Amino acid sequence: MMGAEIELPVVDGVLSGVDFGGHGAGVLLVHGSGHNAAAWGDVASSLVSECHPVAIDLRGHGQTRLDSTGPEQYWRDIGGVVTALGWDRPVLVGHSTGGYAVTAATASGLVEPAALCIVDGMVLGDRSASLSEHAAARTTEAADRLRTMFRYGWETNDDQMHAYVEQCAREAGGDWLNAGARHELVEEVTRRSFLRRGHRWVRRPAIEEIVTVTAVEPDAEVFPSSEVYDRLTCPMTIVLAEDGFYASRRDEVRAVVDAVPGRRLIDISSNHNIPMTRPADLAAIILDLVLDPAATSVGNGD
Repeated sequence: MMGAEIELPVVDGVLSGVDFGGHGAGVLLVHGSGHNAAAWGDVASSLVSECHPVAIDLRGHGQTRLDSTGPEQYWRDIGGVVTALGWDRPVLVGHSTGGYAVTAATASGLVEPAALCIVDGMVLGDRSASLSEHAAARTTEAADRLRTMFRYGWETNDDQMHAYVEQCAREAGGDWLNAGARHELVEEVTRRSFLRRGHRWVRRPAIEEIVTVTAVEPDAEVFPSSEVYDRLTCPMTIVLAEDGFYASRRDEVRAVVDAVPGRRLIDISSNHNIPMTRPADLAAIILDLVLDPAATSVGNGD
């Protein structure tokens, strides 16, 4: 689904985004690392009849020209975005890294959402384990792996960019992340990941963006570990992919859900890339939250 391109002011500039239209409750859709607002197109097409979905390009991603200079800016921007949209108590939906982004923005008090929907995007374990995981993401080996797998930071010309977009769409069926996604959607997301700079294109995010956002402060008040969920009081739904990044840690996710009333866990047969590979199912879960944010009777199964 195509929407209207928008710019949303934050403290030091603007974020790019897509307003998909619709009426009713605001739903902010926040992508994961390496994705952008276009990833939500098929989800949004099933939402607009009941609510008003907007997707953003986080710092360093998509068509947003701002880059991160600190590890918390990307999630703190969410407060400014909700203010700019004039929304009161929206539903916040975040996939992967975006799942932590909406969690942290809520835990910090920047936004008071009607409900959170965290899509295969948990932070588990204590501070020590989290610091080790984040440090591993900043190694030379990790950077080389991202360049090889996703061409992050690649600078190229028109012909090479278009050829790469077409290649990604053509090979989507055999891709470990995109299998099951509509080829045209893969094409849209990949194309939006290139930002024009002069006569060249740059594939985003750059490695520097990954390094910056993973350099978390050990004593940060809002920290990417399981303790962050202790700061949440709003209804929260976690959507867990059966073949996703957290499938082997389901018991830990279940413990987070069981710790506080008003939380639920929904398992979905999918790889990690739920918004693109199972959009209709995810949209149904989001609509359930829009219509009844406090609902906990659906999807609590073990």
